[in-house]
Formats: sequence, C-alpha cells, structure tokens
Amino acid sequence: MFEDLEKINERPEPFQYYTASDLWTDEHTSKQMLSFHLNEAIDVSSRNAEFINRSVEWIASEFNIGRDFKIADFGCGPGLYAAPLAKRGANVTGIDFSGRSIECAKEIATREKLNISYVKQNYLEFETEDRFDLVLMIMCDFCALSSTQRKKILGKFHRILKPGGSVLLDVYSLAAFEQREEVATYEVNQLNGFWSPNKYYGFLNTFKYDEEKVVLDKYTIFESDRARQVYNWLQHFAPEDLERKFIAAGFSVKGQYSDVAGTPYV
Repeated sequence: MFEDLEKINERPEPFQYYTASDLWTDEHTSKQMLSFHLNEAIDVSSRNAEFINRSVEWIASEFNIGRDFKIADFGCGPGLYAAPLAKRGANVTGIDFSGRSIECAKEIATREKLNISYVKQNYLEFETEDRFDLVLMIMCDFCALSSTQRKKILGKFHRILKPGGSVLLDVYSLAAFEQREEVATYEVNQLNGFWSPNKYYGFLNTFKYDEEKVVLDKYTIFESDRARQVYNWLQHFAPEDLERKFIAAGFSVKGQYSDVAGTPYV
C-alpha cells in the first residue's frame, strides 16, 4: 500500500507521460466527454454555445470565409466549429481521434448536407496533400502538447497551409497559471462516475512547475480489476514566448486576442 501511495503522489518530469488517448478513446470516458461537448451551457470539452456562435461569427468575418474557402479543424470534436463554418460555404476537414465524436460529427454533416470531411486520427500523425486557407486548433489543445509535439504540429501547419494562409488557436495565459494551486484529493467514484461505469477510487494530484509554467492534473483510478493513471498537461504561455515559437516555425504573427472571438488583448 505504501508503494502505491508513493506512486500516486509522485511528481513526474514535465510531459514525461502522454495519455491523451486514454481520455478521448476509452469507451466510457469518451462518452462522458461527448456529453460535455454537446452540453451547450458549459465550458468543459468545448466552449458554451453562446461563445461558439460569437466566435464563429468573428472567424467568418476576420478571415473572409465563403465558398471554396478551405479549413482544417484540428481536434474538431463533434464539429461544433466545423458545421457552422461549412454552412458559410467553407470546405472543412475535421481531425480528431475520438471515434465517438467523429461519428456524431458525421451524422450531423450528413443530416445537414454539409461539405465536411472528417478524419478519425491523432492529429499529430495527420498527413494530407490538401492545402488550406485556415487551420484551427481551438480549446487550448496546443497547451496539452509537449515542446517536441508543438514543434511538430507547427511544422505540419506550415506545410498544409496555402501561401498567405492563417492559423488560429488559443492558449492558457500566465495569469491562468498563477490562479492554479497544487492540491491532492481522493474520492470514491471521483467526478461523479466520469472514469468508469463501475465503482472506483479516484485520486487527483495537481502539480505546478513554476520554471516551465506547466500545470499537471494527474488522475489515478483504481477499479476492482485494473489501475491506471491519466496525465492532463497544460502549458501556459507569455505572449512574447508564443510569438517566438511561431516565428521560429516560419510564421509571422498578425495579432493576439484575449479569445477566439476577437476580444482585444489587454
């Protein structure tokens, strides 16, 4: 038991483990995540419906989206951005490794006769001969990637964009980092049964890495027949640091905003 407790409370090196697929492709948790996506009133897997509508309007105006405008939506989920942008005439490709979300997105696209191609794949491995006017990565997916993965994804964005194309993504700020605190909690059926349909014991350890500006939510889940750990990493950025990374990848930075609805950055 002591060794188990030591492992539960062990602080790993930043981005030492990558378990994103455990959250998004597991039969039970992917169902929970999709329900969060589709709940229009909350900001969990995606933003609330009011914000998404406002964001789509700003994106459509800012990037002059119309017929034959090509968009790649990385981490598209059930198509909450892909669908309304396709309704404005865009040709959208959505990439996500949650099969449950992709199937939901495909059903909506078929029902509404939308010009969207959905790809069930880890977007880090996505390759295509298509070239796009706009790449989206919304809901701070960029923050969940290690420095190596971020470099890889920026290189991919650069390759698949048309000349003059744009990238729009959002990240967590240093102000958000300062608001987080280190905690250790334990609960039976933690998060109201989120991790399993069966009884389990859940531990959450939140670690802050001050030098790297990284926060880790480390979940340890014990069921009767298995134990597992899920690592939710979140890199936080200063604006100038983020700009340096994009410039190093061959981009120029047009603007920085407080959100993906065009709110001025202050």
